[in-house]
Amino acid sequence: MLNTVEKNALLKIAREAIEARTAKKLKLLNPALESEALKKDAGAFVSLHKNGRLRGCIGVFASEEPLWKTIQNNAVAAAFQDPRFTPVEAEELPQIDIEISVLSPLKQITDVNEIEVGRHGIFIMQGRNRGVLLPQVAVEYGFDRESFLAETCLKADLPEDAWQNGASIFIFDAEIFGEKERV
Repeated sequence: MLNTVEKNALLKIAREAIEARTAKKLKLLNPALESEALKKDAGAFVSLHKNGRLRGCIGVFASEEPLWKTIQNNAVAAAFQDPRFTPVEAEELPQIDIEISVLSPLKQITDVNEIEVGRHGIFIMQGRNRGVLLPQVAVEYGFDRESFLAETCLKADLPEDAWQNGASIFIFDAEIFGEKERV
């Protein structure tokens, strides 16, 4: 669990990384951090929203880098490398809200009843296809467990019932915080 100071530090790191990239600065700052929690490696996603709509989202399930660096890298990737969106422009920055999800390790499951909607995110893979939905997605869209599984399959470009037909299912928890609620 991260405290308020650590959460705010990560949000600041994410915003400064995006601002530096829009200003065409090549080198990102290495912040002086005293928190051991921010120096530990962990998986994380950075989601960008503009006017309440997704504007970019990139993350990793595990990282060999410290959490602050993972957030910095994912913030830049969400803003400029998410293939679903055009790169963020400098004039958009005031309208962009940053949300961070720090992940627990993945846990493979065989019983979908282990999935707690609103608590767990889902990662599904079958063959070369992979899809992930963060825990907050189920809440935002009002998914029940089966809808959440089906939508994760569709995100993986699989049939919506692939979760019943041999796909591997993993769950994870996420500590979610963002600029919108200003921790």
